[in-house]
Amino acid sequence: MTAGEIRALAAQVGIGPGVTVLDLCCGVAGPGRFLTRELGCVYLGLDASPSAVALARERAGDLPCRFATAHVPPLPAGSFDVVLLLETMLAFADKDADTVWLTTLDAMAASLERAGLVVTWQEDHSHAHRATAQALADAFAADAEEIVAQIGRRALDELLAAHRIWIEWLGDARVRKLALVAERA
Repeated sequence: MTAGEIRALAAQVGIGPGVTVLDLCCGVAGPGRFLTRELGCVYLGLDASPSAVALARERAGDLPCRFATAHVPPLPAGSFDVVLLLETMLAFADKDADTVWLTTLDAMAASLERAGLVVTWQEDHSHAHRATAQALADAFAADAEEIVAQIGRRALDELLAAHRIWIEWLGDARVRKLALVAERA
């Protein structure tokens, strides 16, 4: 996600000083570190990858971010004002092959309503995200030797594979990239 998209999403959900934010499948927590630095939220990022969590901690430096290695579900104990689930489709390895399907926004809103949530804001960023994923994959491939020296061959291969899947899925309209805010009804 771009900084502008993260700012827009944060504004929609009211992230600011003292707001507790749980970021599920945070990876290296770029958006979370950004939100903590820019808006002063109380941040906890969870990810199943120990190497991603270690990198997130390293990159957070003196920011008051917290991170934990954990699989989701279950969710951690406690309450949070905002829960983020950003770009996580590939993080759930145990999903069935046919779990990704297109649904209308009306059907998604109805499903959220049945769960006690109301959609208060949404934007479709699918086209822009496909272009970004393609540009990143091209740049990573072009700088492969330098990246391997920094993070290793396996990490680069996983990074490229994930971007190729996103490019394919966004191009085939198998998935869409939506920014969506749902609040308790």
